[in-house]
Amino acid sequence: MADTPKDNGAAEPTQVKSQVLAQFIRDMSFENILAQKGVSGDTTPEIKVQVNLDAKKRQTEGQFEVITKLNITSTTKEGNSPLFVLELDYAGIFAISGIPEEQLHPYLMIECPRITFPFLRRIVSDVTRDGGFPPLNLETIDFLALYRAEIARRVEE
Repeated sequence: MADTPKDNGAAEPTQVKSQVLAQFIRDMSFENILAQKGVSGDTTPEIKVQVNLDAKKRQTEGQFEVITKLNITSTTKEGNSPLFVLELDYAGIFAISGIPEEQLHPYLMIECPRITFPFLRRIVSDVTRDGGFPPLNLETIDFLALYRAEIARRVEE
């Protein structure tokens, strides 16, 4: 006789299902200030990357749009003269089920951007290269740390 599991009243954990339905550039702007104004001499760039995230529920049940917003500025270290500015909003549409309501927000703001990040990184590399600069290969973004920092910032307000 085989052992049968006893019903202790605990519900089976629900299987998490996540599917990327679409990814796209929602908005993008690239400005090559170096070519427009002409910065003379050898320039050593300093690059600053700002990351913001946004997520919203779509009309279809279980679908969410997650947007990673980058603002990248490159300036010269010597004179702080601007070289280029890249603003990029990259969206992913996800079908998600099986996640408890209290865990949905962290999932949308951490896991979904992790999924779309490699594609976002390639776009940044291509745009900076096509814009006349060496390709910018973004460092991996720690979306968990970014999420925790945002939660801490909101608690302090």
